[in-house]
Amino acid sequence: MERHTVEPRPGWQRVVEEQGLIYPLTRHPDDSLRPYWDESAYYEFSLPEVEALEEVVEELHAMCLAAAGHIVAADRFADLGITDPRLITLIREAWRRRAELPSVYGRFDLRYDGRGGPAKMLEYNADTPTSLVEAASPQWFWMEECFPGADQWNSLHERLVEAWRGQAKLLPPGSPLYFAHSTGDELGEDLMTVAYLRETAEQAGLDTEAIAVEDIGWDGLTGRFVDERLRFIRSCFKLYPWEWLTTDRFGPQVLATLDNGGGTGSTLWIEPVWKMLLSNKALLAILWELYPGHPNLLPAYLDGPRELAMTTGYVAKPLLGREGAGVTVHEPGRSSEVREEPCCYQELAPLPAFDGNRVVLGAWVVEDEAAGLGIRESSGLITDEYARFLPHVIL
Repeated sequence: MERHTVEPRPGWQRVVEEQGLIYPLTRHPDDSLRPYWDESAYYEFSLPEVEALEEVVEELHAMCLAAAGHIVAADRFADLGITDPRLITLIREAWRRRAELPSVYGRFDLRYDGRGGPAKMLEYNADTPTSLVEAASPQWFWMEECFPGADQWNSLHERLVEAWRGQAKLLPPGSPLYFAHSTGDELGEDLMTVAYLRETAEQAGLDTEAIAVEDIGWDGLTGRFVDERLRFIRSCFKLYPWEWLTTDRFGPQVLATLDNGGGTGSTLWIEPVWKMLLSNKALLAILWELYPGHPNLLPAYLDGPRELAMTTGYVAKPLLGREGAGVTVHEPGRSSEVREEPCCYQELAPLPAFDGNRVVLGAWVVEDEAAGLGIRESSGLITDEYARFLPHVIL
């Protein structure tokens, strides 16, 4: 794994916008606009390196599924902050019937420096992962233009279309699949991700409709969710976290009408509700408990940082959150601090620096297989909303 600087293509902003990346620039706290899509540098991997990473990702995914099964079997929902008995019952049912429920994708965040050490799992975003469009489309076209004949860890588009085509039989018949995002998405990232996923579903032959989460209505007469034209919403892909969906104003209606496969309710949501078990940071501590010392895991605990405070240092992560919100970094040698809110305390493994840039690998899973890579860089140890996306090649 090596980082190389390169001259950006003339008119790169217009090019990537035409390829679906509608926010190539990011506004920073100082009110300046800086590239989010950054092709002033790229990362180079060898094929054996990528093949090894693919094996790691698929092993981690299998371990996460085993951990989800353990949470259900051992009734450890409280460790994840899930205490609503009705929700727990539905998660149990969804897990038991998971073969009947569409489940498309997820993204692992990995620490990896390419210098011989194993990749380390930082977290798994399995419910509402973003940065999909840039990983699937613009970086592929960048490679074809700048490195014709090279390769890339990127079968995302084909695999997504194949996933929708294969899982179409699990969708309620005679009704379109809705694709929903929140209008509170200021950058347009969620809108862009949902539009891209809808495109892959249409290429798979599915009938689709777009809708904003805020435009989903509740028909009190029929007791069903409807669109703006009062048509029943039988199935919906939502880029809206389950912890919001189940606690919003219409959360009770979501739970009461949830289709957990086979027409058990009136609305089927994608990703399914059991994905709450994989997108919760408590998963990291449960994995370490189930697989202590695994080379691709970092020590992690729910009751406090323990010995990490004095040895390696630690990172405190709220159980729920995205883009580094609420994450705090604690250097070694200081007294431990147990936060009031439930957190996962994970060993501090500083992101590797390449030319002063901190890098994290976003490794994608489609269905149960590794499918692609997206790379983000940041100036600090926490990868936040100001991180940059850089392309990669296999040479």
